[in-house]
Amino acid sequence: MVDRGASAPSLPDDWPAHPDPILALNRMGSFDWDLDTGLFHMDAQAHEVFDLRPDEYDGHPETLAVRVPRPEAYRLDGLVSQAMKDGSENYGVYFRIRRRDGTLRWTHTQGYIRRDETGRPRRIIGIVRDATQELAEIEDRRNQAAQDEAHRRQTNVVQLTTAALAHARTVQDVIDALKDTHGLTHLGATSLVMGLVEAGRIRLIAEGPAGSFVPGTDVTRIDEPYPMSEVVRTLTPKFIESPEEFAEGYPVLWPHITDLDITSAAYLPLIAQARPIGAVGLLYSDRRGFTPDERNVLVALGSSIAQSLQRAMLYEQEKDLAAGLQQAMLPRSIPSVPGAEVAVRYRSGSLGRDIGGDWYDLIPLPGGRVGAVIGDVQGHDTHAAAVMGQLRIVLRAYAAEGHTPATVMARASVFLHELDTDRFATCLYAEADLSTGVVQVVRAGHIDPLVRQTDGTCRRVAVEGGLPLGLSAEFGRIEYPVSTIELDPGHTLLLCTDGLVEQPGADLDDGMQTLAAMIKTGPDDVYDLADLLIDVAEERGGDDDVALLLLRRRSLDTPKSGGRLQQHVAPGDPEALSQARHMIRAAVRAWGARERADEIELVADELITNALMHTEGSAVVTLRVLAGTDRRLRVEVEDSSSALPRRRDAGESGVSGRGLLLVDMLTDVWGVEARGGGKCVWCEFVVPERG
Repeated sequence: MVDRGASAPSLPDDWPAHPDPILALNRMGSFDWDLDTGLFHMDAQAHEVFDLRPDEYDGHPETLAVRVPRPEAYRLDGLVSQAMKDGSENYGVYFRIRRRDGTLRWTHTQGYIRRDETGRPRRIIGIVRDATQELAEIEDRRNQAAQDEAHRRQTNVVQLTTAALAHARTVQDVIDALKDTHGLTHLGATSLVMGLVEAGRIRLIAEGPAGSFVPGTDVTRIDEPYPMSEVVRTLTPKFIESPEEFAEGYPVLWPHITDLDITSAAYLPLIAQARPIGAVGLLYSDRRGFTPDERNVLVALGSSIAQSLQRAMLYEQEKDLAAGLQQAMLPRSIPSVPGAEVAVRYRSGSLGRDIGGDWYDLIPLPGGRVGAVIGDVQGHDTHAAAVMGQLRIVLRAYAAEGHTPATVMARASVFLHELDTDRFATCLYAEADLSTGVVQVVRAGHIDPLVRQTDGTCRRVAVEGGLPLGLSAEFGRIEYPVSTIELDPGHTLLLCTDGLVEQPGADLDDGMQTLAAMIKTGPDDVYDLADLLIDVAEERGGDDDVALLLLRRRSLDTPKSGGRLQQHVAPGDPEALSQARHMIRAAVRAWGARERADEIELVADELITNALMHTEGSAVVTLRVLAGTDRRLRVEVEDSSSALPRRRDAGESGVSGRGLLLVDMLTDVWGVEARGGGKCVWCEFVVPERG
């Protein structure tokens, strides 16, 4: 409190030779400050006001520092200097002193500035008096008002900042909650800095506003002379109450922030689970010092920030781990497939670390075939991603072994059921013969595929399905029906997970219709179409992951082939053998290979008979037409024995042993492929183009 216009007492020029009895009567002390010598003379009553004995004072103002707290001394010096500088004749100011017993007392001083003929101050004469009683009521009212305001502000700060931090999921969210305009306003700070402890160093992760960055502080050691380093070292908050204290305590840092007009600062260690994870600094330009209530608020705020920051750090670590795990489980690249264009896309849901078990895969198979997989493991966590990775591997293995699509799905369900997990998975497996366009589809609780035709028309293909993987094995219902789709050249098969279709409050059928309409109006290029669909999913947001696979059959230069047929022949079932022979005969004639019908039927019958005679299981017969330089008809006979066929010498009168010799003579090319626990004997015949 300053009163520069207050009337200074008229003291005699020869003071203190003649003390004024009126001053002594009112318990006022007087002083005479010689500005040329710097000596500050006080009378006995002034000594009493300052609670000093004469032998404790040497006449220098610096000695009064034992009674005048440093912030008060800075304030007094500034006010007196300003009065001398602006030509004032007198000044008056209230300040506090610390008495011998440690108590703070209000004191008032008035001074009269005497100048020479040039206007230069030469001497200050004045009084000091105990103003405690006078200011007691004012101080009480001020304290009460300050307490009320501090309590209100305290409540607002805690509520508003805690509410903002409660929604912070990432480290950047925490920074944004503290740095935005409202956050700084609520905190009352002009500038903010925040750092994280990493490997014995503090890495700056936030500073603001723009222009407040101090060069060389982006990464600092904990033992460096910076306030953030100090609070991390000591685990104790640091409150800097004046620019002078800042400059004295941190001379390396202070010159870089003088342009910010900082008057005080609070640096808080961010402690979580009894260890420092970082520090935050709040810098102010409109206050000096901190009340106990303000300190308590800031310490509590630091604790709240630390908890939010630790939660965000753990969240990001788990998110990175889960995302890395999921990416490792997905195919690193999609192989080039002759006769097809394939586009795959993947988008993680907005749940962040709670990633799902969505996956896709493309599996090259013998004979110009390809397997396309789309699936979704139940749950959104790292366990779902781990299960997804294992399922992807076994599905790929079963398909590569040559099992039929229904067998691939059944075995995958048994595998998941026997796995140490309570998760189930939906899946769709499509095996496409790109030479014929025949696609065999098996669905395990997954959504249906869609097919886009060359004119842009898109339709949902209703596929009969079974229970999800894991559940079908648990309930003993692993027989999966197989549906067939004809994929003409230029047609596109679309497989996706439900994250692309499902929307809150919307029916699945409506979502499929919306997706079909979007595909119809989308770009013709398969890669651009995939980008469009995943961009729409990104804009729509949502918590579920999205996996997407598009397979477009290319237009062929050769005429469209007949297709692909398959027949299961059980041992001891003459009717099944007869049906297989009938299928072969009809297919050969229908596919325009009458000239070689006898040869094909004879070789196929020989291979089937060998499979039934030399193994204990059944045989699976597959016929297909391969389009290429030469049109070929391919016969495959699969059995469950891993023993390879071998040619034997039948002798002149032998009735057996001529089977493979016959196969070698009548076919253009033949061979054997290992398939899982069995094998496949195949042969090909060059046949003319159909008229």
